[in-house]
Amino acid sequence: MADSVNQSLANNKMVADMLQFPRRTFLLGSLFATIAPAVASAASSSTRLILLGTQGGPNFSLKRGETASMLVINDQPYLIDCGYGTLRALLESGVNYLNIGHVFLTHLHDDHNADLPALLGHQWTQGRIKPTRVFGPYGTDKLVQAVNLYNQANTEIRMVDEARSLQPKAMFAGTVVKAGAEPVAVLRNGDVTITAIENAHYPAEAKAKIPHRSLAYRFDTADRSIVFSGDTAYSDNLVKLAHGADVLVCEAIEKEVYRAIYDKRVANGAYADNPEGVWKHIIGTHSSTEDAGRMAAAAGVKTLVLNHIIPGDIDDSVFIASARKAFGGEIVVGKDQMVL
Repeated sequence: MADSVNQSLANNKMVADMLQFPRRTFLLGSLFATIAPAVASAASSSTRLILLGTQGGPNFSLKRGETASMLVINDQPYLIDCGYGTLRALLESGVNYLNIGHVFLTHLHDDHNADLPALLGHQWTQGRIKPTRVFGPYGTDKLVQAVNLYNQANTEIRMVDEARSLQPKAMFAGTVVKAGAEPVAVLRNGDVTITAIENAHYPAEAKAKIPHRSLAYRFDTADRSIVFSGDTAYSDNLVKLAHGADVLVCEAIEKEVYRAIYDKRVANGAYADNPEGVWKHIIGTHSSTEDAGRMAAAAGVKTLVLNHIIPGDIDDSVFIASARKAFGGEIVVGKDQMVL
């Protein structure tokens, strides 16, 4: 990706978005005061964070896509999660999805991987020939195998009709990251080192019955350190991983506000099999905005970026006020296509 495109994204994209959507509920003045230091840092940094999808889910709207974030490090893109809408968001961001060689999944809920078949399928169809590695917890290897199977008919047709020579199964592979209570090395690639730790998204009673786990990731580059919480309740492991980081990208839910919205969704037919079971999961396995602030404070990070927002359509000031109870540093409420 050209330097000029990245520079334009860092300096102009957020302003253009705000001017394009004047009905958003935040005040421009207070938003500029909140995000200006982060934007200035991004403009001078070789590491840029692009929020592609910021809606907590499984859910999406015309304003927010499901969870996905992009780190561009020395012009190399690294994708963290790949929820529904990611491929379109990549096109909107200016990042060439054919250049993505590394994908990191925090866990295997569908709002974090729904667009993986689209991403890998279109990479192959559009002519990427280098491998793409997908990292994630238990089951990631089987997930990528399933993606290749999903795209098998497309592959068989094009191998004959277009005389293709490279099979997707030779390009796309999943790597299982086995992480526990201590950070483990995931990848070192040039100037970036990636580590992971298990977070607290799955309670002990669930983990006793299933092998699935949920991860947080830390990216250390030459100029910045950025941590992605993944979905998690308050997590001492996450605090450990994020210690001294420049940026913590952390999920945030306003639980009391969301209950009324949730009840309306149930009344309209959502979660019909067990609405209270789903609500128990939401309450018990996600971080409140105040918890996000507590973890940011305990880790001593400089900037807290609220992501995986629930609900996605209330005023930013509500989230900021809750996080501010515990955290005195910079707080940014994430928006799709925001560059930091």
